[in-house]
Amino acid sequence: MAAWQAGIVVVVSAGNMGPEAMTIGVPGDVPYVITVGAMTDSCTAEDGSDDTLASFSSAGPTVEAFIKPELVAPGGHMLAIMPDWLTIALEHPEFHDGGDYFVMSGTSQAAAVVSGTAALMLQSDPSLAPDDVKCRLMAAARPAVDDGGSLAYSIFQQGSGMVNAYDAVYSAPSGCANQGLDIELDLAGVEHYAGLARQAEDGFYYILGNDGFVWSDGFVWSDSLTESASINVWVEQE
Repeated sequence: MAAWQAGIVVVVSAGNMGPEAMTIGVPGDVPYVITVGAMTDSCTAEDGSDDTLASFSSAGPTVEAFIKPELVAPGGHMLAIMPDWLTIALEHPEFHDGGDYFVMSGTSQAAAVVSGTAALMLQSDPSLAPDDVKCRLMAAARPAVDDGGSLAYSIFQQGSGMVNAYDAVYSAPSGCANQGLDIELDLAGVEHYAGLARQAEDGFYYILGNDGFVWSDGFVWSDSLTESASINVWVEQE
């Protein structure tokens, strides 16, 4: 949170405990970061028809009702640098090329893809604040849909959709991330926030006022109300 307040864009992995709900790990549950889930191309990079959400990718909402992850990115069988003497390379030589590279899958790999995209965005426009980077990444993302045009995966699984580096760099939306949140008051312990996710009686999760990016809004948590109430009460910030 302090890094975000200082103007540093923080990108984190959602975690690999999916696909069940409420499995987002720390610090991915913090609203002042960009939390990334993973998809896989099923080892057919040139064919997008069999791209799927990775089964291990953690899903929201968070305990404090925030919708996570913000978006997803390639996280299956990603090639990255790893010396051949490291423990994981020695224990899994079948995934090492015998030189400098190792193939791994996970939301950490997906987070690295989004980190690279964020770097390109800041290279193009160094004036962008973390909230601006988050907003543009979310606005540029492309959700997975089925043949009927409905979401193929819940917003709690894919967030705003698959990262789109080109559009994130060259488009200019603003004001669509972390609305209603004040990081200074949050860090100071003056106010604490919660999101718009709710759980219905049938166990399914839904979003209050789901209207475009309104699901990125936050609410002030009122301790005075919860002290006198037997249920959780959310109070919208003035």
